[in-house]
Amino acid sequence: MAQHGNPVASSQKALMLEMKSLQDEPVEGFKITLVNESDMYNWEVAIFGPPNTHYEGGYFKALLKFPVDYPYSPPSFRFLTKMWHPNIYENGEVCISILHPPVDDPHSGELPSERWNPTQNVRTILLSVISLLNEPNTFSPANVDASVMYRMWRESKGEDQEYIEIIRKQVQATKSEADLDGVKVPVTLEEYCIRTKVPATDAGSNLLYDNDDFDDNDYDDYAEGPSEGYRDIRMDDEDSSGNEYYYM
Repeated sequence: MAQHGNPVASSQKALMLEMKSLQDEPVEGFKITLVNESDMYNWEVAIFGPPNTHYEGGYFKALLKFPVDYPYSPPSFRFLTKMWHPNIYENGEVCISILHPPVDDPHSGELPSERWNPTQNVRTILLSVISLLNEPNTFSPANVDASVMYRMWRESKGEDQEYIEIIRKQVQATKSEADLDGVKVPVTLEEYCIRTKVPATDAGSNLLYDNDDFDDNDYDDYAEGPSEGYRDIRMDDEDSSGNEYYYM
């Protein structure tokens, strides 16, 4: 797809529209704000651990950083909270296909269709990240030790608890951060799935509604489908029935 006009102005408008969409229809289990009200390219993401998983009760912070040619190039997603996970590097950066540039690399093991393309957006990124937390990809790990530990847990059918114990300690450590931020972490499915509009006073609202380049027609044209459900694997025990749980 060819790029036209000023890429900075174009990407800022795209990001303002996405922020408005997420304010109007938030993704369950996430809270998003701008790091700095004058900067549309750095978003702070707070992730609440999904109920009925080992991340339940967790409060995980991350930084979503966008390039100036967004959405033609993908953003980066880096956890600020320490995370022990097969697909998260030591520096917190998430290794996931959807955030990889749209190039054909036969050595990566990824199909071009699995990589980033301009039809993806923040909503699909958030859903992909929460899915990755619950169902790691151990074929191309960013953290080899975590990947080995996770596979030992799976293959032992939960008897080897080393991987799970590390996650539980990390979840526990996030509670003091939530207290400092004055955040009540949802622990029930009902609380987790409540959609609440972000107040107009939150960071980013002035940029969204007072920017000369933005008007309501732009948002009307930027139609997005409703937030999709994500598959949640219940990690506490192996479900012999093979059932999968879907939260909508």
